[in-house]
Amino acid sequence: MVSADLPKTLRANSILPTFATAVAALGAGIALYNRITVHRLTNAPTTVIEPVTVCVPARNEADRLPALISDLRAQVGVARLVVRILDDASTDDTGAAARAAIGDDPRFTLLRTESDPVAGWTGKAAACVRLAEEVSTPVLIFLDADVRLAPTALAAAVGALRRRGAALVSPWPLQVADSVAEAVVQPLLCWSWASTLPIGVAERSLRPATAVACGQFLVFDNAAYRAVGGHTAVAGSVTEDLDIARTLRRAGHATVLVAAGELARTRMYRGAAELDAGYTRWLWSAYDGTVTGGAAVGSVAAFAYWVPPVAAVLGRGAVRRTGAIGWLAAVAGRLLARSTETGGPLGRSDVLAALAHPVSVAAYLLLWARSHRARRRGTAHWKGRSLTGTAPRRDGRDIMGPR
Repeated sequence: MVSADLPKTLRANSILPTFATAVAALGAGIALYNRITVHRLTNAPTTVIEPVTVCVPARNEADRLPALISDLRAQVGVARLVVRILDDASTDDTGAAARAAIGDDPRFTLLRTESDPVAGWTGKAAACVRLAEEVSTPVLIFLDADVRLAPTALAAAVGALRRRGAALVSPWPLQVADSVAEAVVQPLLCWSWASTLPIGVAERSLRPATAVACGQFLVFDNAAYRAVGGHTAVAGSVTEDLDIARTLRRAGHATVLVAAGELARTRMYRGAAELDAGYTRWLWSAYDGTVTGGAAVGSVAAFAYWVPPVAAVLGRGAVRRTGAIGWLAAVAGRLLARSTETGGPLGRSDVLAALAHPVSVAAYLLLWARSHRARRRGTAHWKGRSLTGTAPRRDGRDIMGPR
C-alpha cells in the first residue's frame, strides 16, 4: 500500500516509481495487443438462415425496455427471429410499456412472473431459465433491457458465433457514461480485462479462469447451453455471465469475446446513486469473494496507478521523469482499452477520464469495500430483492464485468 511517507521515499530513490511504472507499462502493452487483435462486430451485411430466439429478462424496466423492443423490431438479416420477454414481477409499468412497444408484431411473446425466485437463486438466473425453458432454436441470445442495438447487430453476432465455432460469443457493448461518476468508473469494466488479459491467448487456452463475458449481450449455441445446464448451473451466482462462460469452458467448449461498440451500446447505471447500488450488489464476489484476494489486487492497482503520479508531482529529476512515464503509460492503457470498446475515435471526456485514472482506481476500491460491508451486513439489494444467500463460483482469477 502507499504509505504516508511516500513523497519522502520517492525523493530518496526511484525504486518504487520504477517498479510501478513497469507494471503500468505492462498493462498498456497488453491493452495495445488487445486493441490490435480483439475481433469486432462490424456492419458488414450478414444473412442468418437458422432460427434465432432472443430472451429479455426485465424487472422494473418500463423506461428502457420500449427502446430495445424498437431496436429488435428493426433488426435485419435474421429472417427467423423470435423474441421472448419476461416481465419479472415488476412493480412499475414494464408489462404495459412492453405491450405498447410490441404492437401487433407476431414475433414477440410477453410473459410475466408474479413471484420472487426461490432461495439460493438470483432473479436474473431464474428469469433466464424461465425464458429459455421452451426454446429449441439453434441460437439463443440473452439481452438486458438497457442495451441498444444497430439494425445489423444480431445478424453480426450470430455470424461471429458460427464463424468462430464457439459455444458462446459475448459481444461487449459500448458502456455509455453520461455523468462524472459514470465516466470515472464505467470504463474500468473494459480496462480491467483489456489491460490484464491477452484475449487471443486466453481464448485459445480454454482455461475457465481466463473467460470474459458480458451478461448484457450473450449469444449461445443452444445445444451447448443446454448440455451444461444453462442458467440453472449458475443459479446462485451474482456474476452469472462469467460463471456460465467458465462452466462451458470446463465442459470443453470455446467461449469468445468480441468488441461490439459500433453496433451495441448501453448505459448500465444512470448517475452516482444507481452506480453505487449496482456495484455494491456484486463487487464483493470478485477475486473468489475473499477480502484477502480483493485486497491483494487492490494493493497492486494502487501501487501501479498511484505511485507514478505522486512521483511525477512530488519527485525530482529521474524520479519525476519515471513517474511521468508511468502516469502516461496508465493513461495510454486506459485510452487503448476505451478505443477497443468504442471501435472509433475518442472524445475529450475519454481523455479527461483517462488522466483521472488514479481517481478511478480509488473509486473502485471504495466500491469494493462498500460491497463487502453490505454483504457482511446482509443489506445487498437490487431492484427490491435481497441478494443474501447468493454466492460466487470462481476459478481463482477474476475479471470485472458488468452485472
